[in-house]
Amino acid sequence: MKTSAVILAAGYGTRMKSDLPKVMHPLLGRPMIDWALRAVEPLIAALPVVVVGYGQELVRSFVGERALYAEQQELLGTGHAVLQALPQLDAVDTVLVTYADMPLLTSATLHKLLALYAAHQHDPALALAMLTFTRDNPQGFGRIVRGANGEVSAIVEEVDCTPAQLQIRELNPGVYCFNAAWLRRNLPAVPKSAKGEYYLTDLVAMAVKQGRSIVTADAPLDDVYGVNNRLHLAEAEAILRRRVAERHMLAGVTIIDPATTYIEDTVEIGADTTLWPGCVLRGATVIGRHCTIGPYSQIVDSVLADGCRAVYSVLEQARMDAHAEIGPFGRLRKGAHLGEGVHMGNFGEVKDSYLGPGVKMGHFSYIGNAEVGANVNIGAGTITCNYDGVHKSKTVIGDNAFIGSDTMLVAPITVGEGARTGAGAVVTHDVPAHTTVYGVPARLRTDAARAAE
Repeated sequence: MKTSAVILAAGYGTRMKSDLPKVMHPLLGRPMIDWALRAVEPLIAALPVVVVGYGQELVRSFVGERALYAEQQELLGTGHAVLQALPQLDAVDTVLVTYADMPLLTSATLHKLLALYAAHQHDPALALAMLTFTRDNPQGFGRIVRGANGEVSAIVEEVDCTPAQLQIRELNPGVYCFNAAWLRRNLPAVPKSAKGEYYLTDLVAMAVKQGRSIVTADAPLDDVYGVNNRLHLAEAEAILRRRVAERHMLAGVTIIDPATTYIEDTVEIGADTTLWPGCVLRGATVIGRHCTIGPYSQIVDSVLADGCRAVYSVLEQARMDAHAEIGPFGRLRKGAHLGEGVHMGNFGEVKDSYLGPGVKMGHFSYIGNAEVGANVNIGAGTITCNYDGVHKSKTVIGDNAFIGSDTMLVAPITVGEGARTGAGAVVTHDVPAHTTVYGVPARLRTDAARAAE
């Protein structure tokens, strides 16, 4: 059974009240359409067909070669949308239809639907398998009407329901697995509705009229959740947050309070790491084993090796090697790299710099565009003056140097191995190895000066 999928992604999404196409709105670091693609990709042998319309340039740019495309120039309903995809489905036996604005639908649920279809595929009367679900709040979904024998006899949209049909709680999320040959023959014959549109649901009535069989699979309530507005978006994200947190906890991560911890789906976390409340982990962040994160730390597109600690701190496109620590109230900006065992205390900031193994950077310091050797002590209030208003220049500090409190290092400058700066020094020239400078501007501490002291 060769299966492909059609993902409907052409709608305006007017209720989102946004310039961004609805299917490109992000949920836990991925656009909605990415969730839909990831759900179908493990299940199909051919590339899915994405039906695009409004905002298709953004959709195509994101999806790229992961899909084929069909354009729905006029938004004339779900039946019309799938009809645009039919020319690209000639070589498949089964067509799975789903939606880019249904981001909670999982591969497991779709696999259940496909397995049901496969179990009945030898029935020559089989037209389709479909998902249904039951809940008290119908939220505008169509009702599943069953005959005396229990088989589906119709799908009735809410606006067309009789008072008795409005009481039906078995609902249609619109996810189908079609016999491809039957779909090709019948989809062009779907009648136009009173609104001038063509609906996939009418295929059910056509199948019943032809005496074809329809089989159904129950879907979990969380899976069949369509996003039509920002309220739905937030509710869907809450469900995804819970799923992601559960995945990490089952893999050995301790999350003290999942309800206040935000972890995007793209984040990787090692076992025995602990996340305290208020943490935000985003993007291509990778956190090793035995780390402690938070409380209240934000880490974006950063890599932390085993045994790191980040407390009340912000990290963006940064790296921490094994057993490095930062915070409270520290910040690593783009290009910051803390070597193994580095300690960076409160109210420090590092940008585009490497701090070598064992560096101690106490507090209230800024290091930018710098290369700092191993076991350097950086006193409180130290600043690398790396920007002259036009150019950024580099500071190099050798191994085992001692930078006194309130030192200003005016780049470009090199402080040699084992050199020292006095408290409050303004260093404007290179400092030779194993010497001491002090004062404003900083000068070498000579033998005569040492004797005078």
